[in-house]
Amino acid sequence: MVLKTFVMATHNKHKITELQRILEPLGIQVTTAELPEVEETGTTFEENAQLKARSACRATGLPSVADDSGISVDALGGAPGVYSARYAGPDATDADRNQKLLCELQDTPDEKRTARFVSAICCAFPDGDEITVTGVCEGRVARSPRGEDGFGYDPIFLVEKKTYAELSPSEKDAVSHRGKALRQLAERLREHGYE
Repeated sequence: MVLKTFVMATHNKHKITELQRILEPLGIQVTTAELPEVEETGTTFEENAQLKARSACRATGLPSVADDSGISVDALGGAPGVYSARYAGPDATDADRNQKLLCELQDTPDEKRTARFVSAICCAFPDGDEITVTGVCEGRVARSPRGEDGFGYDPIFLVEKKTYAELSPSEKDAVSHRGKALRQLAERLREHGYE
């Protein structure tokens, strides 16, 4: 099988690993490149994914895949949403963002801590064609971080009785927002002739 190269428009090694797991069976090799910074001016995850994928495709001339994802908490009116990565300020760590979210929800009862992780993925092709898909995972915000795996808000996002950070990679892929979006992307790529 001849591998086709797709550029991943991210510097997040965790996202690259998840993409590789799903796309390599389709004969797609995921690589990264030095890409120009893209200002995420979209008001939706889909718009930001499209901005990043289009920019990477223009810069490299290769099919490019970008993800924009985050957590939306019902008790906070959907925040942090598209601002998930910048929620606690520009230089904040994952732990800082988790702590800020937990502080904002400290007086919120368990039944009102409902949230969802959303992942929008766009694949932009040099001929101008695009595929955009969205995956959603419903859950709740835990009262404190749990688990050693994952990244971002994974230690405080509960699915059933476990946080994302307590799931194995295969368990997480099966239920996660990004896993759902990537399976949709894989199906759409098959329709485009990638097998």
